[in-house]
Amino acid sequence: MSEAVDAKYAPLDVITIGRASVDLYGQQIGSRLEDITSFAKSVGGCPANISVGTARLGLRSALLTRVGDEQMGRFIREQLRREGVNVDGLKTDKERLTALVLLSVESEGVSPMIFYRSDCADMALAEEDIDEAFIASARSIVVTGTHFSRPNSDAAQRKAIRIIKAKGGKVVFDIDYRPNLWGLAGHAEGFERYVKSDRVSAQLKTVLPDCDLIVGTEEEIMIASGADDCLSALKTIRALSSATIVLKRGAMGCIVYDGPISDDLEDGIVGKGFPIEIYNVLGAGDAFMSGFLRGWLGSEDHATAATWANACGAFAVSRLLCAPEYPTFEELQFFLKNGSKHLALRKDEAINHIHWATTRRRDIPSMMALACDHRVQLEDVAAKTGADPARIRDFKVLAVKAAAKVAAGRDGYGMLIDEKHGREAMFEFARHPFAWLGRPVELPGSRPLRFEFSQDIGSQLVEWPVDHCIKCLCFYHPDDPAELKEEQQQKLRSLFEAARKVGRELLVEIIAGKHGKLDDTTIPRALEELYALGIKPDWWKLEPQASAGAWAKIEAVILKHDPWCRGVVLLGLEAPQDELEAAFAATAKAPIVKGFAVGRTIFVHAAEQWLAGKMSDDEAVADMASRFEQLTEAWLAARGRKAA
Repeated sequence: MSEAVDAKYAPLDVITIGRASVDLYGQQIGSRLEDITSFAKSVGGCPANISVGTARLGLRSALLTRVGDEQMGRFIREQLRREGVNVDGLKTDKERLTALVLLSVESEGVSPMIFYRSDCADMALAEEDIDEAFIASARSIVVTGTHFSRPNSDAAQRKAIRIIKAKGGKVVFDIDYRPNLWGLAGHAEGFERYVKSDRVSAQLKTVLPDCDLIVGTEEEIMIASGADDCLSALKTIRALSSATIVLKRGAMGCIVYDGPISDDLEDGIVGKGFPIEIYNVLGAGDAFMSGFLRGWLGSEDHATAATWANACGAFAVSRLLCAPEYPTFEELQFFLKNGSKHLALRKDEAINHIHWATTRRRDIPSMMALACDHRVQLEDVAAKTGADPARIRDFKVLAVKAAAKVAAGRDGYGMLIDEKHGREAMFEFARHPFAWLGRPVELPGSRPLRFEFSQDIGSQLVEWPVDHCIKCLCFYHPDDPAELKEEQQQKLRSLFEAARKVGRELLVEIIAGKHGKLDDTTIPRALEELYALGIKPDWWKLEPQASAGAWAKIEAVILKHDPWCRGVVLLGLEAPQDELEAAFAATAKAPIVKGFAVGRTIFVHAAEQWLAGKMSDDEAVADMASRFEQLTEAWLAARGRKAA
């Protein structure tokens, strides 16, 4: 049991101090950085990574640093908030740019990187950025090696150390040695891990006496001590500090030293590593630190903390990015309980699903959506009224304005908009603070299912904004002929795989009633069949059911196969409002039903009148807004709530 952490309550468990950058990871694996053609963006930098890693594991974490007053700085701030990291200590530097890092995975364990950190925002951290009350609000701080490389950031970290120690908190030192960032290697040597330097060692040795926990690799332990071998380094550190020392050994796990250092390097608490395929070593140490802190600050014994640390490091080395790949506590516990048959954890579907579902960009506990993704239906209205089909796109912009008028910036509102007629509507949608946007990919009316623009669905999805949800309607009945079912199942499976590959949420809409009998078991049987294929969409969109019993069966199937599913939204099928209200009431005892996505009931009258030239823009907006608001009020009433 760690004696370094007391049991007193504090607003924060840990504040990490130092680097915060945007990492741009080359997406072509096994390629030189010179040959990379596309990059994936994520938050990076040791302290930023640890703040995310610890937050995902359930600690109340914060990051103290600077970011630039530009898009990359705002990205870091917004992403940290999404992860649950406190950003009260995140300062905006109006004079300097946010740091960037370009990286690639050239081969196993070899990842060339270029640091773009000339006069960057995070390295300008200064004593005036260290607020005493903020530091005192935490049980611990993490100081990092790179920020002792400059006088201003060195002074800032030492001020934080003085404050936290005076308040009885703990100091954690992640040695985080990057020779390049101490001016000891060229720009092309960003991956270099060790360059001996008496200057660096002398600087870091002055930090050691104030520490309660010191974590580093063999190379980092040596640079912090100035010794030339690991055992001598450990003894030197122990002579200067009574801190718990954690020696990271990569695939070999780690060793924790909580007392005198003997002549036997193995004479400590050995935390064994996990047999994992090494995919990318970058960020593994930050994941390790996150896991160890979760145990150490939670008063677990050192063996448990070491196990959690090694497991978190294993996740990191088996995946491409840094912070986005770190496990949540739920994911970590699942892995420790069940293990994995895959040496490459990124190929384990069960673990990956938990990771995906527990790291979604935002929580959406309820959803009231105006569906305006109809194509054929509005084309028919245009033909009937003699209107130019090109006007459909203008009408969809009006639908967005109507939905925005009802939503009024409140959570829980969304839309369905198509690409064929709705591109301008999507631009209008982006101007409003909606919770959710779904976009259809199916060819309207297709059975068997076909995609609208290309059967190579993955190449289309990569161009979508990351927060746009894929919506796919499939006319699927469990009593369909076997050949038809298999074709549709494989189409949905390929869509699910593409959605996961490109990191987009998926809504699957199942309509069974148009092609067969619909009873209390129809939809539950259909969902069972799709779940058996490993298809686990984020949302289901389902037709109204005749009884509460049907919803109970549907809910049981979903919870059995995917307790992390966001839930079900009801579709409308142009039903009149009284029928929809009855359908809403039937779901009152089915918490899995989170809302509705209704279209024609809301917009068809306005569409007919506006396309015929009998209704103005303002009148069309008002008409649709009135109908949408009536439905939202009916939905909330069915759930015992009122509009805010």
